[in-house]
Amino acid sequence: MAREMASPATSSEPEGHPTPADADAVPAGGSRRADRPGLAEVLVALACFAVLCGAALSRPLTLQEPDDYAYRASIVALSEGHVMLSDAQYQALRTRLQSADAKAHGGNARVIGMGAAGIAQWTQLAGGRWVSEKNPGYPFVAVPFRLLGILRAAPLFYGALGCFALFAGGRRWLGAWGGTWAVGLFCSSGAAITFAWRAWMPTFTGAALVAAGAGGLLWALLAGDATPRRRTVAGLLGFLALEGAVLIRYTDFVALAVAVAVVLLAWRVAPGRVPRRALFWWLGSVAVTGALVVAWNQLVYGGALATGYASGVVTFGLGAVTGNLKNMPWKLTTTIPAAWLALAGIVWMVARSIRLRRSAPPGEVRPSRATAHRDLAVAVALAAAWAGNWGLYFTYYWTAQMGGGGGGPMGPGGLPGPGGPGGAGNAVHLVRFFVPALASIALLGAWALARLPRWLAGAAVAGFFGLGIWSFAAMTSASDSGMLPGPGPPAASPSTTASNVAHSMKPSGSSHACRTQVVHARLQAFVGST
Repeated sequence: MAREMASPATSSEPEGHPTPADADAVPAGGSRRADRPGLAEVLVALACFAVLCGAALSRPLTLQEPDDYAYRASIVALSEGHVMLSDAQYQALRTRLQSADAKAHGGNARVIGMGAAGIAQWTQLAGGRWVSEKNPGYPFVAVPFRLLGILRAAPLFYGALGCFALFAGGRRWLGAWGGTWAVGLFCSSGAAITFAWRAWMPTFTGAALVAAGAGGLLWALLAGDATPRRRTVAGLLGFLALEGAVLIRYTDFVALAVAVAVVLLAWRVAPGRVPRRALFWWLGSVAVTGALVVAWNQLVYGGALATGYASGVVTFGLGAVTGNLKNMPWKLTTTIPAAWLALAGIVWMVARSIRLRRSAPPGEVRPSRATAHRDLAVAVALAAAWAGNWGLYFTYYWTAQMGGGGGGPMGPGGLPGPGGPGGAGNAVHLVRFFVPALASIALLGAWALARLPRWLAGAAVAGFFGLGIWSFAAMTSASDSGMLPGPGPPAASPSTTASNVAHSMKPSGSSHACRTQVVHARLQAFVGST
């Protein structure tokens, strides 16, 4: 399979002009020749991205849960030249952000989402300095936009990179209109639109970088007619994008691991199909990124595999599968409906490959069979990345616990407790972990659409956009209603809460054990998540 994926199908007939017997070699919408895309393809893809941007910018930017507050503080601090903050700097920034939130809500601090927290999900290190518990990458890719005063453009910029790569890789794989349908399915997801709107959060940017990596590597491995240098550069950019996604969320390592495995398999099975020296550049960049992650964790958190979270807070296990299977499928269906089209595409590919294998006379080589084998090889790689992401988070205890919905008790300082507004069974808070699979889903779904009449494929994409806009409206409406603390005892005053938290986080003789207990308690109160 790697041999087929690493090279275009070859035959005695030009692939763009199959014989009738080889009709399965090309999609119904056109050929797989590597000619330049038509104007209509480009315009439709641009229109899809424009709809995403318009929908994401149609609502004012708000902070929905503790994660927004954590990332906001990191981005603001980094824009002022600070990766970590002294205690005095932390308190000053928290007070400043609280004041800004109060002003945004007409000066009424009681009605601010997250109970006037200002900053959430930061931890105080043994030396007294403060740092976010989150993975470190997103503030660094977002801060240029913050400095320019256009933070909301950050996820859209990286979304444009992801769409460009999906267009190039999808078209190289599927031929005319294949890249367009991939872009359409990626942009039409309600989850994509929602997290493109939530610019303080890294979710859409991470998914867009995964898309950029998937599209870039797909092009590099299939563009046999391109120069080795172009393929090497395209593949390197793809790996850099995947590595950026890993820095934003460490669990995106799943997609990077699949990419490494595919490249090594292609090189092992068909060495001539991987550009000379490409393996050195591609895997070398992965090694450098891995070293940077280890160095950051060691310097900041005191261990190569340590993170900002205390041990046992972010937990995965098979015991969570039942709860997630009960709660997540419907949420994923309404927010990423193209997953069902992608699944149908996989079944279709497998069935086609079996049919062609059985129908071909022994020893006969058809372009249709070569193409089918290549398609199946690509599908296996994409499905592995998709299954890795979703499979991992179907074992995540937090989504299983929060997915049941229902209001919960308020935590300290008016912060939502477990099951409260920040972590209720609202899809906007839960599906974000599954969004990195969007690129794989879009490409697999595009394969199915590329085999339909063009008018029908276009109508399907339009229908997905309708579902996506509806999903976006439903999620944002639900998040607005769940953003404010509900009836209950008055929240503790910001100054009192800050004093209590700061005092509890002061290092003591038992240092790490005490800090772990305090961080664990804070994360539970804040409905923490990775």
